[in-house]
Formats: sequence, structure tokens, C-alpha cells
Amino acid sequence: MTGSVTWFEAIVLGLVQGLTEFIPVSSTAHILIVSQLFGWEDPGAAFTAVTQIGTELAVIVYFRHDIARVLSTWFRSLRDASLRRELDARMGWYIIIGTIPISILGVTFSSQIETAARNLWLVAAMLIIFGVVLGVADALGSRKHDLTELNGRDGLLFGLGQAMALIPGVSRSGATISTGLALGYTRESAARYAFLLAVPAVLASGFYEMTKIGGDSQASWGPTILAAVIAFFVGIAVISWLLRWITTKTFLPFVVYRILLGFAVILLLWVGVLQA
Repeated sequence: MTGSVTWFEAIVLGLVQGLTEFIPVSSTAHILIVSQLFGWEDPGAAFTAVTQIGTELAVIVYFRHDIARVLSTWFRSLRDASLRRELDARMGWYIIIGTIPISILGVTFSSQIETAARNLWLVAAMLIIFGVVLGVADALGSRKHDLTELNGRDGLLFGLGQAMALIPGVSRSGATISTGLALGYTRESAARYAFLLAVPAVLASGFYEMTKIGGDSQASWGPTILAAVIAFFVGIAVISWLLRWITTKTFLPFVVYRILLGFAVILLLWVGVLQA
């Protein structure tokens, strides 16, 4: 039986969630690693999912004008056929299409995601492997497409990339951005679409997992809400910083960091500092 997340743990984990959700390094991996390094219990998938609502609210606030425009145009296009060629109307369909893979796989493998997949050996391997994937995609991608060229096929492929993030250590933003780069999209376009695509999936997961908060021994409402609020404010700052960063710089620092962290986790597991 594990102990509840304390207020201090909630503050730290909220900061970790906000700092790592949008950069391609895996927030879930960092929460698991930080928890163990401090000698805390795994806060659990429910705490992690609900805390992610905070970072997704940051996306909604930051991209509020884009989201409002997409929703408005998409709903109006259901009745007005002349709007269906508009990018915003098509974007609404692409986000729906892109959300299907993670929805199906998330429901199908929910038990494994909440238990076996949170093994730190697996997390370390995913940090390294998908760090290499991100590096290769960033180096070899043509970066010649922007979101005006998005189509249904690419929307689905983005969604398949996002679905890989069900495995802790992959990184939702990292997998989705890597897919976009491999498809030839610019860094900023891939990142923007990755953030928007994550909103329905993360909110749905978070609200579903809410039913488990307070009912298990790992997380209670007070600390969970505090962590989500902290993640929200930190997340807004990180989104703004990252979108400025990638206009002139590559993802290489994140690639190097992921690989080094992955090997560090393997070493700490090997010597017994961390437990799988």
C-alpha cells in the first residue's frame, strides 16, 4: 500500500510536470524518476493524468484564439458546405482523426499503462530510443511544410505518433513532433500541432482519471489540484519559451539530454539507487 501525495510532493511534481510536458523529454518519466530520487512513492497514473489537465489548460489559454477559430469554423462548416475547405474547418477534422489512435489504444491497454509500463527500465529505454528518433527526424526532415498543408493522412500519422506516448518515457510532444518532422513539417508547425492535438486526449484521460482521485491511497484532491495549478502557470511560460526557441534552434539539446538521462537511469537502476 502506498502513501498519499503530500503537499510538498505536489509542489515539486507540479513544477516538474509544467517544466517537462511541452519540451520533448517526457513529463511522466521525470515524475517517476524525481519521485524515486526523493524516496517518494509513485504518485500513480491518476495523479499524473489529472495534473496534466493543468498543462493542457495552459495550451487552451495560450492558443485560445486559434482554438476558438477552429471550433467556430468547424461547427459552422457542418451546416455551411462553403466553409469545409477552410483550414480551420479541416483542422477540426484532423484533430478528431488524430485523436482516434490514442483513444483506442489508451482504452485497450489502460491496465498495462497504469502498471507494467511504469517500469523504469522501460522508461530509460524509451528515453534513449525516442531521443535518437527525435534527433534523426530533426536532422533529416525537410522542414518545408507548414500547417496550411496539413491533410487527413498526415493528421492520422500525427495521431499515431502521439499514441506512442502512452508508453512512459516516450514523450507526447516528442513523439508527435518527431512524426511531424519526419513528414517534412517545420519545427514550429510540428510543435504547434502537437500541442493542439494533445488537448482532447489529455483532457479526456484526465477527467476519466478524476474518478480515481481520493478513492485510492496514492492521491487526494487537495495536493492534486495544487500540482495542476502549478503545472498550468509553469506550462504557459514553457510553451512561450519553446516556440521562440525552435524558430532559430534545433532539438539537439533535448536529444542529448534524453540520451544522457536514459543512461543515467540505467546506471542508477544497476547500482540499486532506483528501483524498477
